[in-house]
Amino acid sequence: MSDISPEELGERLQDSKNNLLVVDIRHQREFDDWHVPGSVNVDVYDELAGDPDEAKAALSDLPEAKEIVTVCGAGLAAETATEVLQEMNYNAETLEDGMNGWSRVHRHASVSVDLDETLVQIARPGKGCLSHVLVSDGNAAVFDPSHYLEEYEGILDEYDAELVGVFDTHAHADHVSGGAELADRHGVPYYLHPKDALAIGATPIEDGQTVAVGSLDIEVIHTPGHSEGSVSFDIEGAALITGDTLFHESVGRVELGVEAGIEDSNVEQNAATLYESLQRLQDRADDAFVLPAHDPGSPEPPVTATLSEVRERNEDLGRDREEFIQVLASDIPDHPPNFERVKRTNVGQESVPVDELAELELGPNNCAAE
Repeated sequence: MSDISPEELGERLQDSKNNLLVVDIRHQREFDDWHVPGSVNVDVYDELAGDPDEAKAALSDLPEAKEIVTVCGAGLAAETATEVLQEMNYNAETLEDGMNGWSRVHRHASVSVDLDETLVQIARPGKGCLSHVLVSDGNAAVFDPSHYLEEYEGILDEYDAELVGVFDTHAHADHVSGGAELADRHGVPYYLHPKDALAIGATPIEDGQTVAVGSLDIEVIHTPGHSEGSVSFDIEGAALITGDTLFHESVGRVELGVEAGIEDSNVEQNAATLYESLQRLQDRADDAFVLPAHDPGSPEPPVTATLSEVRERNEDLGRDREEFIQVLASDIPDHPPNFERVKRTNVGQESVPVDELAELELGPNNCAAE
C-alpha cells in the first residue's frame, strides 16, 4: 500500500508548485469541521465501507494529472479509496493515520518581536494550536506545549538552550498538555495557576508575579474567564502570551469548565469575569505582540498581531459589558471533541494512556467563542 507521512505531506503542501490533490473521503459534516487546507471532499465513505466499486463514479471526476492523497479519520477507509483509485489508473497514496496523523504535524518559526532574545512559535496546523519557546542567555521557557515533546526538545537542541521552566496559560480543553511531563523530564518547574491545577503537581503562580528566564522577566497576569486559572504572560512589554483569553479575532469561550463539572460558577459569571480580564490586557503596550494559544484554520507560523491591531480586528473588544456578557452566554459554538476528558486530564483528575492521547484529541479545537 502506498502511504505518505503527515510530515512529508505538510512539507510538500508548503511548496506552491506541488502537484498534490488531497481528497478527503469522509462525510461532508466531518470535512466541514476540520480538514487539511486545500483538500477537496468527495463523500464516498459509505460506498467504500459497503461496495467499493460504487465509489468509482464519484471518484472518476478527479483530475488524472494530479498526485492524489486520500484522507479519512484514521487512514483505514482512505486505504480502500487509494486501492480503488489505483485500479482506475490514478497515481494515488494514503495519508498515514489520516486526520489523526495530520494533527501530529508541528511547524515552527521565529517571531520578530522587539527583544534582543529569541522567541519561537510552534504551530500545529491540524489542531489550530500555537505554543511558544523563549530563549534568553542560553536558558529557555516553553509555553503551552503539546504532548508531542520531541518538537520542543528539537528546538532546545537547535538553540543549544537549557530548559528552566514550562508554563501553561490554563488547563486546556482541546488538547492534552505536555507541560508537566516536559518539566519533569528536565527537572524544572511546571507553572500553572492553582485554580486550574486542581489535582496536578504544579508550581503555583499568581497575579503580578515575575519569573526570570535568562535576562528577561515574565510577568504573570491573572486573566480568568475562559477558565478560573487562566493567565497571560507579559514578556518585557514586547509580547503578550494570552492563551485562550484573547485571540486575534475572538475571545475565549466561557462555559467549558462549567460543563466539564470542574468549575463552581456559571456562564454569565464567567463572561463578566472575562470582560474584566480583557480590560486589563488592553491596558498593556499597544505595540506588544498578542500571541494566543490558538488560531482558526491551519496556522502557518509565525501568527502575530500587535495589541492595537487586535483592537481593530476583534469585535468582542468593542462591546460594552452588558452586550459582551449577553453574546458570550447565549451563542455557544460546538464543543471541542472529548473536552470533558481532556479538561479533566489537564487539571490532573484523569489519566489517559499514551496510546489513547491522539484519538482523544482528534478534531478541531473550537476554543474560541465565535
